[in-house]
Amino acid sequence: MTRLSSQINVNSAEFKANYDYNKQLADRLHERQQHAASERPQRTIDRQRQRDKLLVRERIGMILDDESPFLELSPLAAWEMYDGEAPSAGIVTGIGRIQGLECMIIANDPTVKGGTYFPETVKKHVRAQTIAEENHLPCIYLVDSGGAFLHLQADVFPDREHFGRIFYNMARMSGKGITQIAAVLGSCTAGGAYIPAMADETIIVKGNGTIFLAGPPLVEAATGAVVSAEELGGADVHTRLSGVADHFAVDEPAALEHVREIAGHLNRRKHNPLVMQQPEDPAYDPDELYGVIPADARHSYDVREIIARLVDGSRFSEFKARYGTTIVCGFAHLMGMPVGIVANNGLLFSESSVKATHFIQLCGQRGTPLLFMQNIAGFMVGKDYENGGIAKDGAKMVMAVSNVNVPRITLLHGVSHGAGNYGMSGRAYDPRFLFSWPNSRISVMSGEAAAGTLWTVGQKRVLAKLGDDATPGQIASAEAQFKQPVLDKYAHESDPYYATARLWDDGILDPVQTRVALALAFATTLNAPFPTDRFGTFRM
Repeated sequence: MTRLSSQINVNSAEFKANYDYNKQLADRLHERQQHAASERPQRTIDRQRQRDKLLVRERIGMILDDESPFLELSPLAAWEMYDGEAPSAGIVTGIGRIQGLECMIIANDPTVKGGTYFPETVKKHVRAQTIAEENHLPCIYLVDSGGAFLHLQADVFPDREHFGRIFYNMARMSGKGITQIAAVLGSCTAGGAYIPAMADETIIVKGNGTIFLAGPPLVEAATGAVVSAEELGGADVHTRLSGVADHFAVDEPAALEHVREIAGHLNRRKHNPLVMQQPEDPAYDPDELYGVIPADARHSYDVREIIARLVDGSRFSEFKARYGTTIVCGFAHLMGMPVGIVANNGLLFSESSVKATHFIQLCGQRGTPLLFMQNIAGFMVGKDYENGGIAKDGAKMVMAVSNVNVPRITLLHGVSHGAGNYGMSGRAYDPRFLFSWPNSRISVMSGEAAAGTLWTVGQKRVLAKLGDDATPGQIASAEAQFKQPVLDKYAHESDPYYATARLWDDGILDPVQTRVALALAFATTLNAPFPTDRFGTFRM
């Protein structure tokens, strides 16, 4: 493969200004992630310790293999929502190795409202299950939850993707041979009781672990009977009398060790369908990514500079390099794994759409996983392009993305607007994973374009109020006042933290850590067999 040659001058004033700006964005990302992970009232932490309970990330650390990486998903879910009372949406999800197997870990955080489920908690839990099902990952549930957050029951309970979907997913995955393991480390109440009841194997901790459809207060209110939590649904009851749980653990460390023991008996082996190469560091330092990305999102840059700092040896075999140049397609390796890359280098024209479609088909035919790198303002518009059939050419690309039979992962490293988001495997097109960078922006169009469009539609009404004798200054002032609320709204709603809080992505990545995160994500996809159907390559 050809080694990419960087044109970046790392000693230039522009590079240094970009570097400082993007490094600040990365530092702010890490500060916010740390805050969401660990900032809790001391009394809440003390209460956990008094009950001989571990914190959620301590629990995860105890079940992972030594030196196993942990790809945490959506760590900033619910950021700045619910008055800041649901950091990480009260649940930690991610992928790590247990007994050599990549597993999906779904762990309630009891320091956040007792582990109860906000709407984003449900969304995050279901998203983790979706990833597990798509990639054939055993699921480990570390249960410590009071069930649904009752104040928001209408947004948690009744709909298709609400709380009940969790149990449906468990049943479907178990039916596919995707193992479900639950460790009950605290409360497991109401609908949440079905998590251990539906797991393939369940462990419960003496003293702290409880499982019941209705807790002692509701039992007393409904029947008048007074019963303790332990008598109603403790570890002794469920391992000796009811059989709801399978294994009795004297404490949390024993329960977590039993999770590892069960994982060791799953009798699974990962069958890698790819021809691997020896991993190799990029020829250019990934730290330089801070200086490559423009501080001003309106400035363009060559996406090959990003690719050169992500892929093995900075080697890239480009496809149709001279045709449809606003999109870059080609083959590379990422930590030894072959990948096909589809990356924006400008607007999507008919030629670039057709080129991408052809390349996507090649990857499907050869069984090569795909990485989509989005920095896209949309498809080109205008009379000439509409007459030239850009809609049908864009549709070909969307058709190829929707039907290609290899894993797809999407990275938003710039803007993501309009139908360009769709053609480049946006969230609606079910990529196995979708990550973003702190500089990214996502919305139907840019704020400037939206404000301009709405002004074009509404200016007659505004100008009519000013009258025929309005001065140019008054007109300009009216236009600015009209546009500013639109600009403010789009700036707020296109922010990556707004998006990640609502789980429109699977997490914001520090650019420098992107190579490792993508490699872990692609390695995860190799647990599931690739579909065997193929379609022949056809030129358009």
